[in-house]
Formats: sequence, C-alpha cells, structure tokens
Amino acid sequence: MMRFSPRTALLVAIISLAGLMMFAWPLLLHGYERVQPPFIFLALLPLMIVVLLSELSTGGIDTRMIAILGVLSAIEAVLRAVSSGTGGVELVFFMLILGGRVFGPAFGFVLGCTSLFVAALVTAGVGPWLPYQMLGAAWVAAGAGLLPRASGRREIALLAAYGVFASYAYGLLLNLQGWPLLTGVTVPGASGNLSYDPTAGAGENLLTFLRYTLVTSTSSWDTMRAITTAIALGLLGPAVLATLRRVARRATVTGVVSTG
Repeated sequence: MMRFSPRTALLVAIISLAGLMMFAWPLLLHGYERVQPPFIFLALLPLMIVVLLSELSTGGIDTRMIAILGVLSAIEAVLRAVSSGTGGVELVFFMLILGGRVFGPAFGFVLGCTSLFVAALVTAGVGPWLPYQMLGAAWVAAGAGLLPRASGRREIALLAAYGVFASYAYGLLLNLQGWPLLTGVTVPGASGNLSYDPTAGAGENLLTFLRYTLVTSTSSWDTMRAITTAIALGLLGPAVLATLRRVARRATVTGVVSTG
C-alpha cells in the first residue's frame, strides 16, 4: 500500500482546500452582478502533477506502481468510453474505489487525477470542467483508501455504501460549480426559481442550489450513478478485489526481492 509522505500530504491538503473553495465559488462570491467562475482553478493542474512527481521523487511510486497506475488508468479510460454517463450510467467509480481500497489513499488520489485526464483525452472530454472532475475523482478514490478495515461481505457492503455516498457527493460538487452557468442569474429579489442570485447570501443561495440539484440531478443522474456503482461493486467487487490484491502482493514481493 502506498502512503503519503509528509510533503505530499501537505500538497494534497493545499490542493483539496483550494479545490473546495473553487467548487463552492457561487457561495463565496457575493454582490457581483456579473457571474464569472474562477478559471484560475486550472492552475491546480500543475499542482496535481507536482503531487505525482513528489511521489516519484520520494519513492512512494516505484516502477511497479507506475505500471499498475498506467494499467488502471487505461482501464478507467475504457470504462469511461463504454459507459459515458448517459442517464447517469457509468462505471468509472467502480475501479476508482477498488483501486483506492487496495493500494491506499495516496495511490487513489493520483489514480483519480490520471484516470479522468486520460479518459478525457480518449473521449474528447477536455474542457474547463476537467480539473473539477479530476479532483472530485481523486477524492473519491482516496476516500476509499481511508475506509475502515473489513473483509468478506462486510467489506463489499461497506464499499457499496461508500459508492452510493461518493456518487451523490461527487454530483453535488460538480453541480455546485456549474450551477450559475447552467441556470443563469436571477433578478435580485425574485422568488420561485432555481437560479443563482449574486446579491443573496451564502445560506439563501445554498438552499436554492439544494432545490435545484434535487430536481435536476439527485433524483435522476446521481441516483443512477449510485445504483450502477453499488451493483457493480456488489457483483464484480469480490473478484476484482482479489485480483488487485494478488497484483499488490506480487509487486511487494518483487520489490523486496529486487532490493534485498
């Protein structure tokens, strides 16, 4: 299992804090009539690469782990291509959760970043939304590596429950950052709509956003993603977990032999 070095943990914490602020920009900006998302968030991409390079330089990712990372990222790109999210049906979270669970949160964080980046290249999905998707996927995979220990059916049930939670949380965050752009800006003081009000307070906009995401996404798209992820983990999770753990053991044994 790959672990965070102190330096990498600090970088991940900085990226995550900045990422949360960028996701929540509609709630943090107040009194601006012109809605303009903070595209400076694109600057986080180089920081994500720094995280990867930091792991390489500190030995957190050796050649074996790089090979595993490449294979899993390629698999994720294929899963993204064959289940492109139509109607919320997608299998990307399935492998992210299992990869993070077996190889740990540090590997999971890097896997989330690289998987969504490679998948975007394969599916021509590169755009200003990509850094948000990469960071969201990184959190999903890293979170799986932080889950408590379990085994057998309890572990599969735990992963399935986490998959449902992660599906809704991911959808909520992605909806939040794009909400003002999709709905437009409401007339200040107007009521009865789901649009962003730049003159309203954070609490009022949060309630409006929750109504918006409940109507447009949670009730359909996110729910289908949660169901798809939970079913895939329940049906295929045990076999894939066993395979990934065999790979992890062989990588560990090979590393011990080669350095012994």
